[in-house]
Amino acid sequence: MTVRSNAVRVTRTHAYREAFRVERDDGRPLRACAESALRQYLSELDGHGVSDLYHLVISEVEFPLLKTVLEHAGGNQSRAAEMLGINRSTLRKKLRQHGLDR
Repeated sequence: MTVRSNAVRVTRTHAYREAFRVERDDGRPLRACAESALRQYLSELDGHGVSDLYHLVISEVEFPLLKTVLEHAGGNQSRAAEMLGINRSTLRKKLRQHGLDR
């Protein structure tokens, strides 16, 4: 049973990666785009320090994730939360943080 569960998980992960690859013009996975953008950001710092980089990156990725999933769910927060694998109160908190609760 565990093996089957792992096989399903691997298949899902592969499907997600393929979906990201298909949706973008250059054919690169989302991970590669994020890495490229981050490298460019760091190279343009020109010796200046940076702090709170983790939260900056998470915020930049989280906003379009929440917005797109909520649109796909037709504005249904319960459905969007289920798709994201988080509970609805967490989704509502994140929507408020990003100004998407209007």
